[in-house]
Amino acid sequence: MNAGSVGARAWQERVSHFTDSGIEIDALYGWDDLDRKDWQGDLGVPGDFPFTRGVYPGMYRSRPWTMRQYAGFASAEESNRRYRYLLERGQTGLSVAFDLPTQMGYDSDHPLAEGEVGKVGVAIDSLRGMETLFAGIPLDKVSTSMTINAPAAILLLMYELVAEQQGADTRQLRGTIQNDVLKEYVARGTFIFPPAPSMRLITDIFKYCQAELPRWNTISISGYHIREAGSTAAQELAFTLANGIAYVQAAVDAGLAVDEFAPQLSFFFNAHNHFLEEVAKYRAARRMWARIMRNRFGAVDPKSQMLRFHTQTAGCTLTAQQPHNNIVRVALQALAAVMGGTQSLHTNSFDEALALPSDESVTVALRTQQIIACETGLVDTVDPFAGSFVVEKLTDELEAKALELMGHVEQLGGSVRAIEQGYMQREIEDAAYAYQMAVERDEKVIVGVNRFTSGEKPKMNLLRVDPKMQQQQEERLAALRAERDSAVVETALAALRAAARTRDNLLYPMKDALRAYATLGEVIGVLRQEMGEFKAREAMHF
Repeated sequence: MNAGSVGARAWQERVSHFTDSGIEIDALYGWDDLDRKDWQGDLGVPGDFPFTRGVYPGMYRSRPWTMRQYAGFASAEESNRRYRYLLERGQTGLSVAFDLPTQMGYDSDHPLAEGEVGKVGVAIDSLRGMETLFAGIPLDKVSTSMTINAPAAILLLMYELVAEQQGADTRQLRGTIQNDVLKEYVARGTFIFPPAPSMRLITDIFKYCQAELPRWNTISISGYHIREAGSTAAQELAFTLANGIAYVQAAVDAGLAVDEFAPQLSFFFNAHNHFLEEVAKYRAARRMWARIMRNRFGAVDPKSQMLRFHTQTAGCTLTAQQPHNNIVRVALQALAAVMGGTQSLHTNSFDEALALPSDESVTVALRTQQIIACETGLVDTVDPFAGSFVVEKLTDELEAKALELMGHVEQLGGSVRAIEQGYMQREIEDAAYAYQMAVERDEKVIVGVNRFTSGEKPKMNLLRVDPKMQQQQEERLAALRAERDSAVVETALAALRAAARTRDNLLYPMKDALRAYATLGEVIGVLRQEMGEFKAREAMHF
């Protein structure tokens, strides 16, 4: 369809003046567009309630955000080399990607792991794999994020055990586990247990970390995958905060005082294409969460009211066509995250629509963050967009739309009930369908896909995982099982089984089993037997 066609004119008149959340963008904004006469009071100052302008007074003037590139593939040895490569080039935090069998609680030699070992992340079957993954990396000197959900407790305990082996003060360990299983039922699918036992594991992690790992972020409440599944910005905001409410309520119901665990909650958001809407989204999220924590849960500690978040640029916006265009997309999305006040950031690599990132593309992605931090001057002042009529208006409108959606979730009985009834899933599916239809009708322009196409196939050096990887991993597992003390492993697994039948905290017997080199699959296998398993067909039965 050419630029003069009816469809293109319709796009110019209608779609280009709306955000993906359906908020109309006016040609000009001024004082009259701001609904609240006391909007300046709502803004406040950075570091003060309601934190609209940022959670810290100095923001990036004090120190830049953590540059945390998400990486992990094939074996622990290869991923360890990638981590060292990134740290040598100025990365300031690690972010671990695990393969699908690990995420689903299966060892690499399980029949269901066939063909997936090491493909979208690193395969970790036991403490031995974790030892290799972080060999030569002092865990008391780095901050590590682990994108793991249903088996989050196991990977966290493995990390702690490696730190103990290194002689580190584990109470000073810094990092985050995603540990957000509710969004798995909604948007991603790597769940294992039904919702109730899953929530038990999450609150057990809260309690364990409060006692043993006080600096660790116990959960990263994730809107990222909700957006990747096709939601709008308003839905991402609403459903993420609704899930956050469910986690806080579960912890309170389990007997935890809100100001004892809430400071270690964190969030994870997407950075999508509509620059102004994304900046407004982060500002609205901080303001909304501060009020939720103070007004609904009675949090007094300012750290409990702060919404601290990690951001990743939008993988769903990357295109296999003209992949170098993705460098520009990622740069603008990263800039939106920084202007919105993120605490850490992952920038996607331009070749990710084609393969796992190459060393070259990973370096370009990291350099993108470093250029923003060092060359633009935008980090010299806190919240540069504060007072912008359009940004303040969008912040208000996103908050209003999100609160309306959250009201529906509340009417259904909260996030767990809303998920069980399929409300969130249907909302996201409808938004994803509408977006895709707009692209296919040429109303939504994707450069290089439905406009400004060339037809040329990219010539690139792509990273490939060695097909021998699975066999090698199976051989390592066989050697581990032959070398370890099987009687000690069986005793530890029996203790875990007994604890699962009580209300005892499960992380302590888990840690004993992992220290004895029980595998991830063996530990999860015990819990599957005791807690049950959530089947995909149940998740689709609305």
